[in-house]
Amino acid sequence: MAEPAEAEEGAMQVDVALVRQLAELLDETHLTEIEVQDGERRIRVARTVSAPVHAAAAAPAPASVATVAAPVAEAVSDPADTVRSPMVGTAFLAAEPGARPFASVGDTVTEGQTLLIIEAMKVMNPIVAPRAGTIAKVCVENGQPIEFDQPLVTFR
Repeated sequence: MAEPAEAEEGAMQVDVALVRQLAELLDETHLTEIEVQDGERRIRVARTVSAPVHAAAAAPAPASVATVAAPVAEAVSDPADTVRSPMVGTAFLAAEPGARPFASVGDTVTEGQTLLIIEAMKVMNPIVAPRAGTIAKVCVENGQPIEFDQPLVTFR
């Protein structure tokens, strides 16, 4: 990480360039929060999005955001049967482009089996099945930005 700006003794030192980079990453990925840690130093950049901001927006939301939001809301029928995202990042349903998805609707999976991967800060994090079961719905699309606690997969 870049060196923090000079500060008085005892004052908090903030790496302004890093904060700006993280804010730009939020804009690029359409996420609402990002956090990085380097030893004991931790920086969290977050923004809140309220309903009035959306209503006052000059341009309509991209079609991909509108089409993704509706299925996610419908996917949650029983929270106990829903795997939710433990982090923000980008969902990948297969190990590489063109490969078979880790899990599809109707597949029977075992406890611990990889369901998808969430990439966060260039780290690939496998999301595994908490129990054995049959996939009822995959609530996200390949390459879709993911929020914390967002439904990912539901079981029957």
